[in-house]
Amino acid sequence: MIKKFLPNEHVKSIFDIHPAILRQKGIKGIITDLDNTLVAWDVKDATPEIIQWFKLMNEHGIKVTIISNNKLERVKIFSEPLDTPFVYSARKPLSQAFKTVAKNMKLKKEEIVVIGDQILTDVLGGNIAGFHTILVVPIVQTDGKITRINRKIERRILSYMRKKGKISWEE
Repeated sequence: MIKKFLPNEHVKSIFDIHPAILRQKGIKGIITDLDNTLVAWDVKDATPEIIQWFKLMNEHGIKVTIISNNKLERVKIFSEPLDTPFVYSARKPLSQAFKTVAKNMKLKKEEIVVIGDQILTDVLGGNIAGFHTILVVPIVQTDGKITRINRKIERRILSYMRKKGKISWEE
């Protein structure tokens, strides 16, 4: 069971994920979380750097869909200027939203990566649904109420995995 919480990869930020490397691995699609993965949870719009990252993925033919547990207004305000498909109120870690996005992308599971900053929602959900998962360090160390609870649980899981030699990175 603990394996379901373990990401396939860990990077410091979304900017450490490069389209050429993804393409070499056969990746054609990204399912990404929004809050604390792309921008801080309390930042409304995409930063110039994020806009450039989305443009770069598009230029390399990599489809990107944002999947968030947040409300429609939050996700729509961020996603529409990027002309990026999105799913709101996704109910992560349940796998249905992940599977629906893959179907809409018309890609196989092995052609998609799931990127997020939370083990209990993004990594667990992506792993349950059968995708390659990449954990990013949260952009800011503050969170909304529910996420704060998740972070406490995540710290325990990460500590356990570190002690068992399953992970080697530091927070």
